[in-house]
Amino acid sequence: MNLKPQLPLICLLALIAIVHANDDCAPLRCGNLTIGYPFRLKTQPRNCGDPRFELDCENSTDRVVLIIEQEKFYVQNISYSDYTIRFVDPSLVDTNNCSIPLSSFPLSGSSCDQYMFETIDYQFMYIVNCMTRMESRVYIDASRCINGSGSSSSQQSYFYFLVGRTPPSEFDPSCTTVARVPGDFQNISGLPTSDVYEKLSKGFEMSWRYYNMSCEDDQGFFIVHITLLGIICLIALVTYKWQRRHLSADDKIEEFLRSQNNLMPIRYSYNEIKRITKGFKDKLGEGGYGSVFKGKLRSNHLVAVKLLGKAKTNGQDFISEVATIGRIHHVNVAKFVGFCVEGSKQALVYDFMLNGSLDKIIFSGEDKITLSWQKTFEIAIGVARGIEYLHRGCDTQILHFDIKPHNILLDENFVPKVSDFGLAKLYSVDDSIVSLTAARGTLGYIAPELVYKNIGGISYKADVYSFGMLLMEMIGKRKNLNEFVEHSSQTYFPSWVYDRFNQGEDIELGDAPLTSTEKTIVTKMIIAAFWCIQMKPTDRPSMSKVLEILDTDIKFLEMPPKPYQLLLESSSSTEDYLTKSTLVDYN
Repeated sequence: MNLKPQLPLICLLALIAIVHANDDCAPLRCGNLTIGYPFRLKTQPRNCGDPRFELDCENSTDRVVLIIEQEKFYVQNISYSDYTIRFVDPSLVDTNNCSIPLSSFPLSGSSCDQYMFETIDYQFMYIVNCMTRMESRVYIDASRCINGSGSSSSQQSYFYFLVGRTPPSEFDPSCTTVARVPGDFQNISGLPTSDVYEKLSKGFEMSWRYYNMSCEDDQGFFIVHITLLGIICLIALVTYKWQRRHLSADDKIEEFLRSQNNLMPIRYSYNEIKRITKGFKDKLGEGGYGSVFKGKLRSNHLVAVKLLGKAKTNGQDFISEVATIGRIHHVNVAKFVGFCVEGSKQALVYDFMLNGSLDKIIFSGEDKITLSWQKTFEIAIGVARGIEYLHRGCDTQILHFDIKPHNILLDENFVPKVSDFGLAKLYSVDDSIVSLTAARGTLGYIAPELVYKNIGGISYKADVYSFGMLLMEMIGKRKNLNEFVEHSSQTYFPSWVYDRFNQGEDIELGDAPLTSTEKTIVTKMIIAAFWCIQMKPTDRPSMSKVLEILDTDIKFLEMPPKPYQLLLESSSSTEDYLTKSTLVDYN
């Protein structure tokens, strides 16, 4: 087995184990903030975090303090997902304080021994001390405690705010600059003093992602440990946010999120989702679940953001998706990056798949991408491995219940990823038969036992059936049920293929005749598909057995009985089954 793709994960897990073993470096709480890598509290050992990002926990106020170049700042928030930290001048915290903010935050460090914070789309504002009163609108009185003359403490000293776009050289000669602070000050001319202080009290945000690339030793240090930060510290931070935020109108979702202590994805705010998608600018697709938009994280990593529509199941689709894919990792399962829940606004963030979904490949028109039979076979095997992992590779058994080409995504190398877990359910691995209060699935792929209870119990074999129907469509490059084909005998593709194949006739699948190698591939896929779509669940193989069939020499493979015979004996016609299936078409 090729372990190269697994090495990054193995190394990462090993590093996590090492970090967790060191309790002295575990994330700590101060007030309402969690302090973790790359930050460290001064009470922690020097090897914890980065010494350039040392914070202090003020015992009297439970406030997080940063002291840089002898200037003191309070930390309002730390976002480990976006690599941002928000500061505020201490004088602005106490509304009864008459002092003027005189601290100047440095832009960034110039060496490896200094802080390296960068501003994020902010203007700068100067605070100036003038010896005479200024009457211009660009000079805004900075005094909070006004005496009779309108100055601050001295009759000969007047403090003003001055927008940062005014160069210091153009200041009035009687004024000197005493501080420069970053913030959202695009236009403060003419604003009341109270409004300016309100802007200041919101603090200013900086990014710590930009660091001096000439510091070679620290470069590897940052890359490795910031990666660990997103895994180690985020769980504690998100858990705390879940406990203190009650913004969601759906208590069921919030209760579920609070109960999960092993979820790895990031929780984004709705504003962050809008920023990631640039205001939902690039729409990738739409369905019954909502819409999907292309987005980009601050790291330039491309993602697909699924913005869920109004929930028809009291948030159950969201819970199903997060509960299942939020705890697993497999090369053939879509990677779940994060989620958003703010009231009725729900979104799911995944890795972006360059080649879209499988249905666009096998069902598209003249512009469709033509895949070789070898590549089609590799995609089929990848999907099978992904489903097998869901059934047997986790501590809990995950039944997808909606396997179809639309839910198979393809990356830049056409590696398939099973996606869309909105209908998925988790069960114990010991449960051979599971209970469902209602059928679920999509027309053309739903297993018959979900409609006819007398056929057999519901189990992971429902996903096996759906995979068989997907295989058939990959073989035929068309929908299994198509009323517009040239010959009526081809309306239902699996029946037509079975009759031709069982009689030893050549099956025409495209314009060019198949080579011997391609015939072997198609034969394996056909035999595997017909085993998967047997009517009785007990007659279907497990996904492990399906993979064996796809890997076995065709001379050792046996063609199964024709499907639907049992159904035809217990029902008026196959069409009756297909008609009933439409009742559970969720997409």
